[in-house]
Amino acid sequence: MTIYCIGRNYAEHARELNNPVPTEPIIFSKPATAALRENKAFYLPDFSQNVHYEVEVLLKVGKPGRRISEDKALEHISHIGLGIDFTARDIQDRCKAKGHPWEIAKAFDHSAVIGDWISREELPAGSIRFSLLKNKQTVQQGDTDDLIFPFERLISVISGYFTLMLGDIIFTGTPEGVGQVHEGDLLEGYIGERRMFWTEVR
Repeated sequence: MTIYCIGRNYAEHARELNNPVPTEPIIFSKPATAALRENKAFYLPDFSQNVHYEVEVLLKVGKPGRRISEDKALEHISHIGLGIDFTARDIQDRCKAKGHPWEIAKAFDHSAVIGDWISREELPAGSIRFSLLKNKQTVQQGDTDDLIFPFERLISVISGYFTLMLGDIIFTGTPEGVGQVHEGDLLEGYIGERRMFWTEVR
């Protein structure tokens, strides 16, 4: 399983970090060892002093494919989910300042929370509204209508470079409102009113 991630796919999130709004999808990946499932606790890594939460809608690949056209893209997705792309922001900023790749800030062990899945057919047509609560307070809210690059575009672009395999996961980007996590925080993600995951920070 490969976890593909999209950076800056909501304009307001790009702006909140003083980044330009992209004209093409920004793609990076996380290894399978980044996955954190079954609502297990997230342990703060000892190499960072500033880990941020980023809630994202996830796509699970249910049909392998390569060079997938946009009009066929959703046929390759079996489930929709929700998760967190944890980011060691201090490490990322340091790498960016030196012009270095920043995988170590994004792809470290257990940096990808993966919650429950909903069959694509179960979701009503239209946009997906989602949110993240930190200690019972809403800190992020998003709507997939606001994606710069919609699901179909992401699937087509990613599969133009990498063959999508059964079980691969796509993190589709985070809306504005990202912030730091601290020991003892409880993070809960929702699609609509349905809780999709929770994780305690330790």
